[in-house]
Amino acid sequence: MKKLSFAKSLASVGLAAVCALGIVGCSEQTSDTPTYTGGVAATVNGVEIPEDKVTQAIQDIRAQMSLTEEDAWGQWLADNDYTPESVREEIVNSFVDQELVKQGGEAEGITADPTEIDQYVETMRGHYDSDSAWAEALEAVGMTEDEYRDNIALSLVSQQLQEKVGEGAAEPTDEEVLESAKTYVSSYDGAKKSSHILFEASDEAQAQEVLDKINAGELDFATAAESYSKDTASAAEGGNVGWDRLSNLVTEYTTALADLNKGDVSGLVTSTYGIHIIQCTDVFEAPEELTSLDQLPTEFQDSIRTMLQSSNQSNAYYTWLEEQRNAADIQINDMPEGLPYYVDMANYSKTETSTDGTGVTAVDADGNPITLDEGAADGEGEAPAEGTAEGEGAGAPVAEGVDEGAEGAEVAAAAAADEAAADAEGAAPAGDDAAAEQPTEGAADGAQPAEGAAE
Repeated sequence: MKKLSFAKSLASVGLAAVCALGIVGCSEQTSDTPTYTGGVAATVNGVEIPEDKVTQAIQDIRAQMSLTEEDAWGQWLADNDYTPESVREEIVNSFVDQELVKQGGEAEGITADPTEIDQYVETMRGHYDSDSAWAEALEAVGMTEDEYRDNIALSLVSQQLQEKVGEGAAEPTDEEVLESAKTYVSSYDGAKKSSHILFEASDEAQAQEVLDKINAGELDFATAAESYSKDTASAAEGGNVGWDRLSNLVTEYTTALADLNKGDVSGLVTSTYGIHIIQCTDVFEAPEELTSLDQLPTEFQDSIRTMLQSSNQSNAYYTWLEEQRNAADIQINDMPEGLPYYVDMANYSKTETSTDGTGVTAVDADGNPITLDEGAADGEGEAPAEGTAEGEGAGAPVAEGVDEGAEGAEVAAAAAADEAAADAEGAAPAGDDAAAEQPTEGAADGAQPAEGAAE
């Protein structure tokens, strides 16, 4: 059985992603932080990381994983090839990376825009029914709103640092794009490109009239989109919303599109955004052998190129972070006695839940062990990722949800640069520009303090 990293195991059960990768930022040292053993876990260029800060982070994680009972915690550690010492090591290293990012940002004069922080906080608070629900969500991950703001600030600084460090990253060549495309081309097979005309839910009569004219050949679809569609962003392009494999369209839309062949026009399709008339404008059939980029639509090429460029920039960032580690004066102190998360591992033996070596162990929301597919845990062999959203402008959405932003915190929190860089190399292509104009389905995990937010 493959060991699932402490960070990934947390992500697998959907823990609050504001604790970037499930580790850093879950708790800060405040006057309300319980005193455990006191002392200093590590210093980074003279800046102290309190032992109690590390301890509280681990305790918060245990609480969220329903592992507060000693035996449940000990068994989970054994099943995942961990010890209290190795968990502490990952947490300490994550806080070290966080401090290096802070110091790196200061050295480069990079700061977080308070207005942008406010926007992220207000967006996230909007997912909760009341102030009390918001406060409970923050409490569930062991932080105050001020600490949450600090996490967002670090995340934004990290994003800017990554952009600055990655400015000199090499652009992918056509040969590299082609080699990568060979990996993804089969997942594009059957992809459909479409356009739509969106009407208000109350405009069914007009929608039917337009549909009848299109079917009768009296009205061109693209012209109708430009004239009638409430989705102004796509209307400017004749209703084009791009390829379905490069976006995350609402279920009603994808269900209707699945029944269309190239050139077909749907009936009236109702979703939470109104009434759609959908036209399938193209269908991609993957070639048996991909030998040239000309065999791929330009949107697929651009998506893969963007993914590779992002990977190059990420690798440049992690190289920078490793250089910062090597150059910094980092002192990590021995683990003290009397820590609340310490258990004697001699009392626990590993429970094998997979005999084929393909599974990894995590826990569900109730603390019960589950087995995850190795590929899903590592991001290996995944289909190309769907487009992310801006969700701005007057264009009516074809897909649902919001972009939470602040996902750059994971950069600062990476437990090890080599693991993070490896993940970046395995990343799948992002969505195309047309799809990126549409909000994605489901809230992003990047800044959600707790599960159970109001939809």
